[in-house]
Amino acid sequence: MRPSHVLVPLDGSPLSQAALSHALDVFDCPITVLNVVTPIDAAMSESGVLTDEVRGGAAREHAADVIDAAREQAAGTDQPVETVVEEGDPVETVVEEGDPAETIVAYAEANDADQIVMGGHGGGSDLAKRLLGTVATAVVREAPVTVTVVR
Repeated sequence: MRPSHVLVPLDGSPLSQAALSHALDVFDCPITVLNVVTPIDAAMSESGVLTDEVRGGAAREHAADVIDAAREQAAGTDQPVETVVEEGDPVETVVEEGDPAETIVAYAEANDADQIVMGGHGGGSDLAKRLLGTVATAVVREAPVTVTVVR
């Protein structure tokens, strides 16, 4: 059965961009690009020196860059996004805040996505984490829909 709504989580990495390319090439249905901004607590910053406003601003700026790049990629051009994205965007773009895996699964459930296409990243200690990455592994394990991991 062909999906009717594909969710592509994007973090700006080459593998996530490859996942978007795969989704655009394979699926002829609405595609939502989701960037998840992960909150950073003070303990994770440089000894709490950075304020929430500074960290949040940097995270929002990165999210905007990721979304703009996705729109440009979907439009098939390297022109600035302002010149190519108007009504009828080739993809819907969304920025959410939270734990990446939990947010991806929750978004898919709440918005009737019936396929998730995402990049996999190496890391972790067991075989699945090394092959897929921790976020991809969690999404594959928890998602109620088919997940395609692009490597």
